[in-house]
Parts: sequence; structure tokens; C-alpha cells
Amino acid sequence: MKKLLIAAVVASLSATALVSANNAFAQDGSTATKKKAVKAPAPKHRLVKRKSTKSVEKTDPVPEGSVVWSCNEGHSFDLKGDMKRDQVVTVHWGTKNYNLPREATTTGADRFHDLATGLDLVVIPTKAMLFSDHDGSRLADECKTAEMMQGAPAPTQSNALQKSTN
Repeated sequence: MKKLLIAAVVASLSATALVSANNAFAQDGSTATKKKAVKAPAPKHRLVKRKSTKSVEKTDPVPEGSVVWSCNEGHSFDLKGDMKRDQVVTVHWGTKNYNLPREATTTGADRFHDLATGLDLVVIPTKAMLFSDHDGSRLADECKTAEMMQGAPAPTQSNALQKSTN
């Protein structure tokens, strides 16, 4: 009977050891019979388009009745006003309008300069130039109207005075 009892204990211990070994082997991932876990598809979320938080740059409209001045490097600006007689002209450069008051010169060039914005327009008989006082750069050079490209002089105050004295 002792032999039978010992055989039963050994058999149960062997079965327990075998089951725990199989479980350890299955958890190890090296079994071919391991079932793959099936993932549920990700829930479909509604996409909500949000308004951009970036500020939209304000663009001033080009003044009506302005003349286009075409410059080197593809630049251009619009000028509204009569440079022969007006004390303030409006220049549309980039996305903004600038009111530039006339400044007296001793050279005969027409100069329109605004200290607040730093924009400086200098017009000589053959061309116009646009400067920035803030960084000391020339924004546009060799600027001409359509008439100037055909040989006419710039519509400056000094040219108007020369024509009236002749």
C-alpha cells in the first residue's frame, strides 16, 4: 500500500509540474500553438476642423487712381498723388499704405519721407528709389512708370518747373 500511495503522490506531482512547465513555456512565446490576440479596431473619431489661431495679416487696399512703379528684382509699388504739387503722397508698398509728406531738398530730387514708418521715397528724373530708415536698406531701385520706360522723365516737381520756364 505504501508503494501505491507513493506512486500516486509522484504521479500527481509530475502532472502538476508538467502543467506548470507547459504554462511557463506558453507564456515564453516560443510555442507555435499560441493564439494571437485580436485587437479591436480603433474607434473612429470625428475630425473637427478648428479655426487657425494664427493672426491674418491685414492688407490695405491699393488706393484708387494710383500709378504703378515697376522696379528691379520684380518689386513694385503704387503711388497715389501728384508729385508735382501734393505735399503728401500715398505709397502702397507690400501690404500697407504709407502717407509720405514731402521734404525739401537742395538737389532738385523729390523726397517723400515719413519718420514714423521710416519709409523714404526719392525720385530723380531718371528713376525712383524706396528706402527704409529702420535698417538702412534700399527696398526698391530703378523704379519707373510705364511712361518713363518709354523715355519720358519722372513726374517730379523740378521737371514741372523746368517745363514751365521754357
